[in-house]
Amino acid sequence: MSSTFFIPAVNIMGNGCLDEAMIAIRNYGFRKALIVTDAGLAKAGVASMVAEKLAMQDIDSLVFDGAKPNPSIDNVEQGLAQLQQGQCDFVISLGGGSPHDCAKGIALCATNGGHIRDYEGVDRSSKPQLPLIAINTTAGTASEMTRFCIITDESRHVKMAIVDRNVTPLLSVNDPALMVAMPKGLTAATGMDALTHAIEAYVSTAANPITDACALKAIGMISNNLREAVRDGSDLVARENMAYAQFLAGMAFNNASLGFVHAMAHQLGGFYDLPHGVCNAVLLPHVQSFNAMVCADRLTDVAHAMGADIRGFSPEEGAQAAITAIRTLAKDVEIPAGLRELGAKLQDIPVLATNALKDACGLTNPRAADQRQIEEIFRSAF
Repeated sequence: MSSTFFIPAVNIMGNGCLDEAMIAIRNYGFRKALIVTDAGLAKAGVASMVAEKLAMQDIDSLVFDGAKPNPSIDNVEQGLAQLQQGQCDFVISLGGGSPHDCAKGIALCATNGGHIRDYEGVDRSSKPQLPLIAINTTAGTASEMTRFCIITDESRHVKMAIVDRNVTPLLSVNDPALMVAMPKGLTAATGMDALTHAIEAYVSTAANPITDACALKAIGMISNNLREAVRDGSDLVARENMAYAQFLAGMAFNNASLGFVHAMAHQLGGFYDLPHGVCNAVLLPHVQSFNAMVCADRLTDVAHAMGADIRGFSPEEGAQAAITAIRTLAKDVEIPAGLRELGAKLQDIPVLATNALKDACGLTNPRAADQRQIEEIFRSAF
């Protein structure tokens, strides 16, 4: 069976690498950037710092700070209007998953026209997006290097999964120095998001030897570094290791895709406007419990990568060890215990499950499910 491996053409990583990235951006010959970010990073001066560094390379820029958590269609349309009015010839996304996804939507519509809803699904666009440089400030979503773009359609209360080779950034930048200011809660949520990416990619029906290697390495690095990154945000070794780990997890799921954790988490985020990483973290052990009967050997590998002693274990025992390790890590970094704590409501489960079954991320889950089974997983997570 053939496979295609998607990744940005250039990826610059390591503590203090932002200045190196600016030289690379200059060498592309771009004239004017739309910097897509969120209000917090704009207020903290990070966007203006990037704009100043661009100016030193003779590149003009505008700042659009309207990317909200769980970016919406309206966010994309506002940013696109600013890009067109400013006659920008490329886009820089600055932040975590929300600014990256918003920027992808803007860049895709800038060249393909139409409405961002037109591109829901897999490879629905016909043209490459406007060139996108993704500067990451979190260690979790890997949106800075993937072909995934998640935009909330507020009229339907769903997150649209846009999986399109044309939204892959041209250049990704992971400078751990930009991640030091992440608060504990965000560090934990994004780290568990990365763990979910790696595990779902490893048990995916589309996994291959390349994605397996990336996923297992990411799982081990996250298990060994997330607690410390949460405990001491100024620990640059832990921050750098998490930056590499989330990138490896991104390489894995960008090519092996995901599963029901993400298909279900997208619905929680779209319905209740909840943080994506936390939704993934709560759902992850419950979905893997459901999957265990068909991929116990793979989950045993996950347990081993997370440091569990599985000598003499059967595959079924190894799978349970993986689920226990996931729960322990989530508890150690203070992830909420269940969906009830997040404000989800039992009466909404049928519509959440219906929408989850329509999400493209569920197509590669190792075990198929029907409406009743997805509802049961949601209930178990309360």
